[in-house]
Amino acid sequence: MLMNMKDLLGVAYKNKFAVGSFNVANSEFVRVVIDSAEEKNAPAIIQIHPNEVELVGDEFVAYVREKCRNAKVPMAIHLDHGSCVNDVMRAIRNGYTSVMIDASHASFEDNISITKEVVKIAHAVNVSVEAELGTIGSNEGSSEGGADEILYTDVNDAKRFVEETGIDTLAVAIGTSHGQYKHAGKPELKLDLLEEINKMVGIPLVLHGGSDNKDEEISQTYLHGVAKINLSTDMKNAFFQEMRQFLTNQPSAYEPDVIMPSARKAAQEVVMRKMDLFKSTNNAYHYFK
Repeated sequence: MLMNMKDLLGVAYKNKFAVGSFNVANSEFVRVVIDSAEEKNAPAIIQIHPNEVELVGDEFVAYVREKCRNAKVPMAIHLDHGSCVNDVMRAIRNGYTSVMIDASHASFEDNISITKEVVKIAHAVNVSVEAELGTIGSNEGSSEGGADEILYTDVNDAKRFVEETGIDTLAVAIGTSHGQYKHAGKPELKLDLLEEINKMVGIPLVLHGGSDNKDEEISQTYLHGVAKINLSTDMKNAFFQEMRQFLTNQPSAYEPDVIMPSARKAAQEVVMRKMDLFKSTNNAYHYFK
């Protein structure tokens, strides 16, 4: 069942669970996400970054739409980190049900102005809008971008930003980074800041960089307004590590139907475990009341 993400996240926000939003770059990952969601009876979001669109092509989204439309659980298709109005327009033409405009590296006033323009365009065709305030860090190996220095979301700025732009959901910076943490210590998320922002803005919040964080911290985020958690690195790592191991053991293998299944299974185990962590497991029933 394909949905507008505003409607999808509204249910999660009300019932204090988070929907996993998973970056896909080929049909194998689409199957990983949808099969996992159906097995766990959980809503899910498939998101595609502009870099990934360049890899798979616009036509790929038609395939994703069809798979989501026929899924037994609620699904949305989301543009991850659109950097300009053109990215958003391309996504809308391709049939996404949600878009992100990321003007977080611009000035605060410019971020408001750009985001307002995107909201006007997207809402006119029933597409929801996510925006970002503050900056998400970037670790080595991530192609999703990010900042060298994390600028935490300011509570008062968040209130004004939401009120003036009319966005449907806000990505907040509370200490996460894209990619995998190579150093020994994982970051401490500023849960007190998250709680303050949630009280101030009253719309579903988004946590970017959901991979490789402490489970005990992630499990607190959806109690304080996070309704969408982005995840890419953990899923992709599981897939390609298993594929490397398989090809090491069977170097002469070349047929996709021989190579792919174990890699897909490894990624699916990660995704299902995350759905349990996010408490979205067995929560699809909320959407069919």
